[in-house]
Amino acid sequence: MPDIAQAIAPRQETDDERALRRRSLTLGLLTLTYFFSYMDRQILAILLEDIKADLLLSDTQLGLLTGFAFALFYATLGIPVARLADRMNRRNIIAAALTIWSAMTALCGLAQNFTHLLLARIGVGIGEAGSSPPSHSIIADLYPPEKRAGAMAIYSLGVTLGAGLGIIIGGTISAYYGWRWAMVSIGIPGIVLAIFVRLFVVEPRRGLSDANQLAAQAGDMPSLREGFASMWQMPAARHLVLGVTLTSLIGYALTGWGPTYYQRSFGLSVAQIAMVIAPILMVIGIISGVGGGKVADWVARRWGTWAQSAMVAVFKLIAFPFAVGIYLVDDPTTGIILYGISILFASSYLGPTFALIQGLAPVKLRALWAAITLLVINLIGLGIGPTLIGVLSDLLQPRFGEESLRYALLIVAMATPWAIFHYWRAGVLLKRRDEAPAS
Repeated sequence: MPDIAQAIAPRQETDDERALRRRSLTLGLLTLTYFFSYMDRQILAILLEDIKADLLLSDTQLGLLTGFAFALFYATLGIPVARLADRMNRRNIIAAALTIWSAMTALCGLAQNFTHLLLARIGVGIGEAGSSPPSHSIIADLYPPEKRAGAMAIYSLGVTLGAGLGIIIGGTISAYYGWRWAMVSIGIPGIVLAIFVRLFVVEPRRGLSDANQLAAQAGDMPSLREGFASMWQMPAARHLVLGVTLTSLIGYALTGWGPTYYQRSFGLSVAQIAMVIAPILMVIGIISGVGGGKVADWVARRWGTWAQSAMVAVFKLIAFPFAVGIYLVDDPTTGIILYGISILFASSYLGPTFALIQGLAPVKLRALWAAITLLVINLIGLGIGPTLIGVLSDLLQPRFGEESLRYALLIVAMATPWAIFHYWRAGVLLKRRDEAPAS
């Protein structure tokens, strides 16, 4: 009798089945978390001129606030957080981190001088260190290699949405109520989101979506030194990290100072940038991110994963002349059109890059590899990029006056071919690896 009852009873859903059934919800919440992360990080872009006038700051100080002061703690703390994420519950780490950085963003609105704002921005960086490495690891466990670039591309929409809506929301609130209320209004909703992340994000089994998942579970956890060594010893991984780092340096520099450039050189108001330009550019960025992920998945099925790196190189090469042209024109409409075209092709790199890195990483080191990548990206890209623009602008100011920012941005944009080379080289190495006979 018990055997009959057991046979007709509904089968219990396994943890693995539950994780896969809810992976779209998990991806959506992780993307929303990344959106808040990037919005809280980049909101200063639209507020720089107001903050400069209120607190009497230099461009170099503004560059430090948007760049190095934030990036130093954000990047370096990512490594210990990743080690925790490779051992502990990743969902809980993300929820706690989201709470911290959202509260610190709100506190930025209370700053009375450069030091206050600097400390609050450091707090934002400390909190955000706990978001991306565990998120990358969860996504890689929920999606198999042939679907991973598309999933990472959706997650990477947090960059486009965060930057775009940060400007739209922050600029609109600032135009009516001032920059301080903009910071508070952006920060508080993230605390509410942290509750939803804790309740609904799935914590999957490590290696769930990989063919070698059973082998991945065996053995001891590699050391931190072994994690760094494993990444450094793989040439394709090195070139991918160099490519995404240079791309990020240029991207953080140009987007972090973009609204200020529109105000100084094109004469646009904060409201015009927030309500007209930012929505258009955000939509283009979404199309680029999602479309780039779809194209990356397609080229991987057609030619192999190496083609994803080649795709990024080609798209960035197409975008380059348009990105440079933004700083060679005086008409705002022409400048925005050029910027839109450059974003359409250049913003598709994140999903394929992180998918390739997660595909190359040993399963037990996925969060650590993500953290190492983010360490380099943010120390060099986010840390140096915006800060470099501020320093260059101040240095060029005696010669070019109000146009010094234009030429500082142009100098940094001209470094794009360097990033293209590393993506091309990574593609060559990945192709060789795929074509090598199995030993």
